[in-house]
Amino acid sequence: MRVTSKGQVTIPQNVRESMGIQPSETEIEFLQDENGRWYIAKAQPRRKRTSRFRTAYKSGKLTMNTDEIMALTRGETWPSS
Repeated sequence: MRVTSKGQVTIPQNVRESMGIQPSETEIEFLQDENGRWYIAKAQPRRKRTSRFRTAYKSGKLTMNTDEIMALTRGETWPSS
């Protein structure tokens, strides 16, 4: 397997399929054992953080000004007028 000038290699299709690696969706990690051998492993999926915009979705009101909307998206409290 050849390494590109950018340090990249192509994981063969049969390996990707057997490991369940999906392009642009799967994180992988490199692990080293006590003998110095390196292994590739599919990383455990991280818990996705809820976007602050998603949490502000039902809190916004049509009468809010720009400063109030910006404070809401930043998770700040804004005194109601």
